[in-house]
This record gives sequence, structure tokens and C-alpha cells, in this order.
Amino acid sequence: MDLYTRNALNCGEITTRNYSTSFSMGVRTLSREYRPAIYAIYGFVRFADEIVDTFHDKDKDGLLKDFRQRTYAAIEEGMSTNPILHGFQWVVNTYGIGRELIDAFMRSMEMDLEKKRYSSREYQEYIYGSAEVVGLMCLRVFYAGKEEEYRRLMPSARKLGEAFQKVNFLRDIGADQHERGRVYFPGLDTGHFSSETKSRIEQEIANDFREALPGIRSLHPEARLGVYLAYRYYLELLAGIRKAGPEQLQGQRFRVSNSKKLLLLVKCYLRNKSGWIH
Repeated sequence: MDLYTRNALNCGEITTRNYSTSFSMGVRTLSREYRPAIYAIYGFVRFADEIVDTFHDKDKDGLLKDFRQRTYAAIEEGMSTNPILHGFQWVVNTYGIGRELIDAFMRSMEMDLEKKRYSSREYQEYIYGSAEVVGLMCLRVFYAGKEEEYRRLMPSARKLGEAFQKVNFLRDIGADQHERGRVYFPGLDTGHFSSETKSRIEQEIANDFREALPGIRSLHPEARLGVYLAYRYYLELLAGIRKAGPEQLQGQRFRVSNSKKLLLLVKCYLRNKSGWIH
């Protein structure tokens, strides 16, 4: 079983590398003891996201229900023949990730199948389940058995996840509307997406990042560099988005070049080492 579990965790790492060069780069800066668990969390989240966003000619609702059922069965049984789910259950059972976090995540995935437009309440519920709880899962790994520190850092972890997700919403605003028929921002008329509205959303995201930063500074060194790198990566992505007009944003998917990612890695490494995190 140990060999099977190691193999399953390797599948999480392969999935991360195939789907996200930026996230996998961040994970590699974490202490080795955390990497298998964080890869496994990403693999689980990615597979669920693929069901709702990619399998357009399949029964998405049926697939997601089956995925949910198999997830909980894996957690209860302590194993799964699906290596991604086996790796995830290992994380859940090893680090004590609460079922309420998994429930919230699965609810957000269901919302992606049900909802096309979001009220303010639904918007916050979706962000919590799709992004904030992922940050909380990772935080649970970083602070296993340290409940007081975990709870102290929870607000910052949630704010960081919220900021990441809102940047994703802005970056993908055109694809979400035209390919999936979704508009996440409450009350947004994408047909009249003004510079004022865009600026308001960007300032809201900047405030979220500002609130998250003290928590990043407070992380212990073995976890801090990877989280700080993700933070700076998304700030760079937001900076590129801010330079674009509303029309350009809806027709182009912004990304951070590989050369900039490497430069960010070097800068973050030096700032983290010196304690100058901003």
C-alpha cells in the first residue's frame, strides 16, 4: 500500500506539472515534506474543474455526482482505485482536512453546472468554495497539529484565495461568457463593461491582496516562499490586466511569460531570505 500511495501522489505531481507551470513552480519552492500533499490537493481540484469546464459532450452532472460519491467513499475507506482520489484521501486523512471544506468545494463545482449569473451572496459562496477552501486545505497541511496558528492564519488564507479567484474571473471574463455562458461578477453587463467597472473590480482585488499580505509574512519559512511566489505571480498578472482596456480583456487571455516567472522566482527568493516581503 505504501508503494501504491507513493505512486498515487506522483500522479498528483504529474497533473500539476501538466496543467500549471506556475503552480508547480511554487510547490517546488516548498519544503519537501509538504509537496506531495499540495500536489494531491491540486490534482483533486483540477480533476473536478475539468469535469465542469471541459467535458462538454458528456453528462457533466452525472460525472460530477459520481466524482463526489467516489471522493467520500475513498475518504471513508482509506483508499481508491483512482490514483488522484487515493492521493487526496491520503491528504484528508493524514492532515485532518474537514469535510465541510470538501462539501463547500463540491457545492461550487455544482454551481458551475447550474448557474450562469451570480447574486452577491452566490458570488461569495462560489468564491469561498472554489478558492478559499483550497487555501485552507493547504494551510491545514502547513500547520498540521497546530490549531491555534491555523486559526490565526485562516482569514489571510481566505483573502488570498479570494484575490486569486477574482483575478481568474477577470482574466477569463471573455472565455467564461462566450464559451461557457457564465458571468461571475454580480450585476455585470459584459456588453457594457466600462473602464470604471473594471477599475472598481481591480481595486477590490488589490484590497484583498493587501489584507492577505500580513498572513503571508507570518507563515513559517518552510511554506512562506511558495505562497509568496504565488502572491507575486498573481500581482503580476493583475498588473498586466490593469493595463488593458475592457474590450482587450474580453478578447485576450493574459498570462505571465516564462521569463517573468523566472525573474519573479529569483526576486521572491531573495526577498523571502532577507525578510523583505511586500
